[in-house]
Amino acid sequence: MRERVEDVAPPGTLNLVFPEPAKGVKEDSSSKPLFASLDDEALLSAGVPEDWLADVRDTYEEGFFALAAHLPAEASEALLEYAATGILPPSVARLADPFSHPDALRRIRPIADQDELEQALAFPWEKWGVFLHPSQRSLVEQTFAGPARVAGSAGTGKTIVAIHRAVRLARQNPNARILLASFSQPLADAMAKKLLVLAPETGGIVPRITTASFRGIAEQMHQLEYGVRPRIASESMLREWLHDAATKADLMGFSDRFLLSEWSHVIDAWGITSPEAYATVQRMGRKSRLGPNQRERLWPVFASVRASLSAERYTTWSEVFTSLAGSISDRKSKPFDHIIIDEAQDLAPAELRFFAALAPAGADAIFLSGDVGQRIFQHPFSWAGLGIDVRGRSHTLKVCYRTSQQIRRAADKLLPNVLRDTDGLEDERRGIVSVFSGPPPEIRTFENERGEADSVRATIATWLDEGIAAHEIGVFVRTQQLIQRARSGVPGSDEAADIVTSPMSLAKGLEFRAVVVMACDEGILPLDERVADAADEAELDDVYETERRLLYVACTRAREHLVLTGLRPGSEYLVDFSE
Repeated sequence: MRERVEDVAPPGTLNLVFPEPAKGVKEDSSSKPLFASLDDEALLSAGVPEDWLADVRDTYEEGFFALAAHLPAEASEALLEYAATGILPPSVARLADPFSHPDALRRIRPIADQDELEQALAFPWEKWGVFLHPSQRSLVEQTFAGPARVAGSAGTGKTIVAIHRAVRLARQNPNARILLASFSQPLADAMAKKLLVLAPETGGIVPRITTASFRGIAEQMHQLEYGVRPRIASESMLREWLHDAATKADLMGFSDRFLLSEWSHVIDAWGITSPEAYATVQRMGRKSRLGPNQRERLWPVFASVRASLSAERYTTWSEVFTSLAGSISDRKSKPFDHIIIDEAQDLAPAELRFFAALAPAGADAIFLSGDVGQRIFQHPFSWAGLGIDVRGRSHTLKVCYRTSQQIRRAADKLLPNVLRDTDGLEDERRGIVSVFSGPPPEIRTFENERGEADSVRATIATWLDEGIAAHEIGVFVRTQQLIQRARSGVPGSDEAADIVTSPMSLAKGLEFRAVVVMACDEGILPLDERVADAADEAELDDVYETERRLLYVACTRAREHLVLTGLRPGSEYLVDFSE
């Protein structure tokens, strides 16, 4: 119902003043209101009150959040889903069990028994970060005949879908063993904590779900298969072996930087072990073309490195994944019934080959979640070429729950509107809508580091005074070497002791109410060292793209407040935020 405001008037007169409708701001002459094509019946079925039909039909994106505050929550959510997907959710009929109604499931967590209640109450409320919107539920409950994928930009709930799916599969089959894997151990640990919220240990679900990092599960299986832990050669060792082999071969015209890049992205990544295989391998993403004669000259160098690895009893992570894939691919009995992979965009070829071999035959064998826009560790390659073809079984989430509309829209300017992978799948970033609004991100540049630190320190102190807890604040910088600069912007009080300072590369999976990204300087974003180390034009393009994605990942950790700081003139990427 609309408010009614009565103005006190002189005797004998009465003015009834109604608030102006919450109309949106028209962005340009070609834009259309978000819900202009919906008739009264459709809007009413979504829960829009009759008094607000005209306002809903006239609203634009900029005015949606002001309007949504006046509507029932169910109506706001239905309109949000329509704005993101173009599909209005069907109205739900009255059910015999009111707790099973989707509107109830948005807010109520049914507790089955005393054990579940005790387990739930053992957790602080902030750990109930496993909200599953009805629009995501179909992906959790759906059965897929082959490999499937869920995509979406930062904050759209891909990881939550993966976790809920693991629990659903475990409940569906009381004997099922599930692997829930992510890029790093901290991310795997975070998923394990959320699992305990969804499925208390007393229910028999958690023990059947193994959470691990990509390398963590490979290391465990390597020990089971060969009885020893893998000894991984460091990058400095590989550089030295490549240099020595090239010197002995009197190889001219190829820099040490190029040799290491060719080894990492072609020879080792694809498990090349013979000159014949090297002669025919597709060097995806490599613009420095190599003819048959050049590959023939290069091969003895790489063969020498393989010999050095064997002689010194060292290996590489790619070799570990490749050897395990070869060992388990033909086995009828697999250690897991279902494989669920989070942060799948950063899978390397050997890692994907390993998980493909680990997955059993049958429905729901392997499910992947990820965002191409957050790929920061791997070159793109064809998943279908390694047996993981998700075409026709790929879904994109369009509603962002973690990051405000203002921060999300600013961060999205760092990436193209459409991202395509090598299999032709497109991740469409247009049409994504956040469920809440907030202040726009701030960009501040300074003459020196002291001015930057003073400004950041004052901002964080203000946030703390406003009631934002210290552990809800994150400060990110490009490299580990810049951590001290980040800490200079943190207040020295005991209250601020729990503020997180971290390199951008470790930001994946983290969430904060407020974030500062410091040291956004020229020469740091993009990082001069990486630009200078690019072996060819393709790698240079990849460096610039990866640096953008690193900044995107750091910025989208923020829920409500985002501040970017740097020394003048500042990173070239800051221009994107002000456009």
